[in-house]
Amino acid sequence: MFQARNLTKRYGRLTALNDVSFSVRRGEVLGLIGPNGSGKTTLFECLGGVLPLDAGSLVHDDRPLSDQDRAATLFYLPDSIVPWPAQSVRWALDFTLGFFNGRAHLRDEVVQRLDVGPLLDSTIGSLSKGQRKRALLAIGLLMPQPLLLADEPFDGLDLRQSREVAQTLRSYASAGRTMFLSIHQIKDAARVCDRFILLSGGTIRGEGTFDQLASQASRRGAATSDLEEVFLALT
Repeated sequence: MFQARNLTKRYGRLTALNDVSFSVRRGEVLGLIGPNGSGKTTLFECLGGVLPLDAGSLVHDDRPLSDQDRAATLFYLPDSIVPWPAQSVRWALDFTLGFFNGRAHLRDEVVQRLDVGPLLDSTIGSLSKGQRKRALLAIGLLMPQPLLLADEPFDGLDLRQSREVAQTLRSYASAGRTMFLSIHQIKDAARVCDRFILLSGGTIRGEGTFDQLASQASRRGAATSDLEEVFLALT
């Protein structure tokens, strides 16, 4: 879908992203894994156009993506936002569908799969963290852009909800939607993602499927029975 090449972001003397390069493939669920402070949110904000890059570019077929190309390609769903707190979930869904010319034919299906129906007449500001997360994920899944960029999509969800949301995301990826998810909990990432980007200290430490990353870790003499061990070995 696109390649990120040598992305760099600085805050004064602090380098939050250092020469970050990776690819996003159409129809995959790509997981960005890293601890707090690793640069995950900074990377997503740069990809989403919220923050300017100090260096680097996004390219498709060796052609740089313009701002218009990027807006048409990806929809960025930040973590911990409370948009339109006085408006109902129903209003937010209808407004964003109309404003972005979204996937209106999927509205009822997405609402049902994410269990948003009981929340439709509640104001967004009155929702719990987990309820708000499901409502905003519904908006993200209904947007027309082929790539959904979601920061911490499982934050605030209990175990059952996390599994149901993971199954929903995988289902829409199987139908052709591309997902790029920033995930703090490695178990959640292992459940839903096809490939992984390991980020630590603003630097890419690995990119690939679990088997590819496990092979890299094993060459360092590390145990590779699960993604958590692989991440620790490579970072």
